[in-house]
Amino acid sequence: MTAIAIPRGPVMADVNAFVLTEEEKQRLCDPAVGGVILFRRNFENVAQLKALVADIKALRTPELLVAVDHEGGRVQRFIEGFTRLPAMAVLGEIWDEQGAQAAKQRAEQVGWVLAAELSACGVDLSFTPVLDLNWGQCAVIGNRSFHCDAAVVTELALALQRGLNKGGMKSCGKHFPGHGFVEGDSHHTLPQDDRTLAQLQAADILPFEQLSAAGMAAVMPAHVVYPQVDGLPAGFSAKWLKQVLRQDIGFDGVIFSDDLTMEGAVSAGGIRERARLAFAAGCDIVLVCNRPDLVDELRADFEMPENPALAARWQYMANTLSAQEASEMMQRGDFREAQQLTAELATPKDVAGGVKVGEQF
Repeated sequence: MTAIAIPRGPVMADVNAFVLTEEEKQRLCDPAVGGVILFRRNFENVAQLKALVADIKALRTPELLVAVDHEGGRVQRFIEGFTRLPAMAVLGEIWDEQGAQAAKQRAEQVGWVLAAELSACGVDLSFTPVLDLNWGQCAVIGNRSFHCDAAVVTELALALQRGLNKGGMKSCGKHFPGHGFVEGDSHHTLPQDDRTLAQLQAADILPFEQLSAAGMAAVMPAHVVYPQVDGLPAGFSAKWLKQVLRQDIGFDGVIFSDDLTMEGAVSAGGIRERARLAFAAGCDIVLVCNRPDLVDELRADFEMPENPALAARWQYMANTLSAQEASEMMQRGDFREAQQLTAELATPKDVAGGVKVGEQF
């Protein structure tokens, strides 16, 4: 089969199982689509995953980008055949107990292992790191956060990003401008953070500024309302995305919507209205997960938003290593040492409270 030539569109969709159906191939060849997000339901073993990703990438040129939520701790979609990654809070504990240098070294190793193992399967991007601060009151963030101190979060995230880059991957910071202060889980509700912009800029926003300056490729906004700044959730807010993130911070990478099927997004209306509002607010790419019927509804008579930067932003997120190059990297002694050290950091307490953050099987 010859790949068809279509530019990458602004929708990231998903697929149902271990192999592509003919219906899915047709859906993924729609010009509206530009990438695919994988879940645990798409993973049987490493060989199957490599074949699935290769089949997705064989459909089109330029290839569809393939992404996954693969942070470590409670959020690691692929387990068997992959190094078990620690929750990021473990790196913050190392910072507190052993010092900055030890923690940053471990963070870089974790990022390298995370990226290289996915890169060897052809995956382009993991939605990581979580840049939210751990204010001690948001269970859905919790130990997914590196630390409560913005400076520590920044340093550890920069180290993780260096490791990701070494393994062929860019980074995606989430959840802008910070999800760690609210109690609610935006997979199920629409939380509200009553702090002022100045308070957020003094703490939660700092890691986003620093990673943006260091080449972060993508940002995912929070499905959270900050009424002191804007009455709309961050992912639907031009104030947050176009003014604060683009103009004030100067971020020039991809802005994703968070999953438009999440409860936090439903208040915006039907899927076409949600996507329209997300694009109008400044999102480059909308995620539509676990609902292929909604992808089909969205792509029917789809109007491509005006976005001259989209092609370059998609390409900047693409993996810089081939699957073969990443597989060869994984044979090196220093990489195997990094794998072992990373695996030693992961313990059962990392997944306390369950592993299925935002997961649907």
